[in-house]
Amino acid sequence: MTRAGWSTRKIALVLYPFGAAAAAVNVFFAALIFSWIGGPILSTNLSILLGAGLGIPATWYFAKHIRHLMDVAD
Repeated sequence: MTRAGWSTRKIALVLYPFGAAAAAVNVFFAALIFSWIGGPILSTNLSILLGAGLGIPATWYFAKHIRHLMDVAD
């Protein structure tokens, strides 16, 4: 049986900007919460850079989940 629809790679490439942006926001807010106990506050640029890195595996696993749901629906 062949898989219909987009591949996991294509789904991940389309969703990556959203995953990286969500990861950057989460990194920034986590740094703000960590600052309550004396941690450093990250700059916006560093948060975006870390979010771009963390967005790769997060988006890949989400794309695998979406691909699995597509397979189940077929």
